[in-house]
Amino acid sequence: MASESHQLPAVHEAYLPREHALHRPRHGKRQLTALICALLFFTTPTLLWVFGVRPTEIENHKLAGFPSIGDGFGFFTGLPQWAIDQLSFRAGAINAADGVSRTVFGEEAPLDQGPSSDSGPIPAPPLQPGAPNAPTTPSSPGSSQAGYRKVVQGLDGWLYYGYDAEAKCTPTQDLDTTLKKVDELRAAVEASGRKFVFVVTPDKTTMVPQFLPDSYPGKECSQAAAPNDWYKMTTVGHSLDLRPALAASAAHVGHPIYAPNDTHWQDEGGIVLTRTLAETIQPGVTTSWMSTPDGRYDAIADLPLLLGKSGVKSNTQYSLRPDGVTDRASGFIANIDQPVHRTSAPLPGTISKPTLIYGDSFSLASSRYLTAAFTNLTYLAYSTDKTPQAQAVNQFVDSQVVVLQAVERNVAGGLVPFTDEGFISAVKTALAEHPIR
Repeated sequence: MASESHQLPAVHEAYLPREHALHRPRHGKRQLTALICALLFFTTPTLLWVFGVRPTEIENHKLAGFPSIGDGFGFFTGLPQWAIDQLSFRAGAINAADGVSRTVFGEEAPLDQGPSSDSGPIPAPPLQPGAPNAPTTPSSPGSSQAGYRKVVQGLDGWLYYGYDAEAKCTPTQDLDTTLKKVDELRAAVEASGRKFVFVVTPDKTTMVPQFLPDSYPGKECSQAAAPNDWYKMTTVGHSLDLRPALAASAAHVGHPIYAPNDTHWQDEGGIVLTRTLAETIQPGVTTSWMSTPDGRYDAIADLPLLLGKSGVKSNTQYSLRPDGVTDRASGFIANIDQPVHRTSAPLPGTISKPTLIYGDSFSLASSRYLTAAFTNLTYLAYSTDKTPQAQAVNQFVDSQVVVLQAVERNVAGGLVPFTDEGFISAVKTALAEHPIR
């Protein structure tokens, strides 16, 4: 039996003399304060809701729902995002912080720090008449600033997507590997008798660099990598090079064809993509095409959303008459997370072969004109998790032409799910079993 000198004291350790080795102070008051703060943080949104105050979507995502108990530990990890999204006065707090930063420090508040979204902002469809104007890591080598930004704030109010630079500086997969996998996919498609077209759509930082600031995270390494990346994409990867045609279009209209507050190109870019694809698939088909301005429209700009703000971009829309007479330009498609099919009667100047556009948000931003030129067209996002792999592979099987469209930042950064070994293997097998001659 242990002696009395080795037994624990018969009193709570908090009541022992401070000099005692086992003394531990009580933290009851601090613990109570912390519990009260936590209770207020999590219950205030509910109380405000009772009195009619509602949170609004001020960023490029829908408000997080209350996590389910069935999520296990995910219930606890999901609570913070739900609580943040439900703060009804968050928009006012963001504006207040920005105002203080501008007044005291002479610059905007750094609300855009943190990792960028893998897929990037999604272009918004045009605002309907009467709709509101708002939506209803370590430093890189050589960078003089710490941490990448979601949004790079340029000159004269221009905004750029931060991942344009980050992707080239810290790719998740090297470009050589990506292009090798694209070549495997190309070989599988062409071996089955189908046509394969790979097109990389340029980043805004590539086409409109003149408004970039003098210094921003990733500037040096991204600008050093870009020329070599483009050489590889257009030679080793056999990508269509849209840059000359985009530059010519911008010179023709007399202004950049990427919006100052959005990461996507405007309608002129969509026409360039559509015309280039059509000529590549069927040379000479665009000879009869006529396209003229057809009014203006406003849409929600994506980059302000990443700053917790709102903004509107104004665009010129165009007609597209493949036969020189009939305007086939239609509305923009809002979402291609699942296959979207568009068919129309063939006309002179259109392509009637079943075509798959396996793309991203730049396909969405061009859909008004792609649908005008292709009479049997399927859209599907390569980054979606809402379409099973087998269904995606079936879209390849059902097509005679496969267009693989990916934005420069995703190709340079390796965020390209179509290079997955399992996906490529499934495409190879399915196309080999369903060749066309």
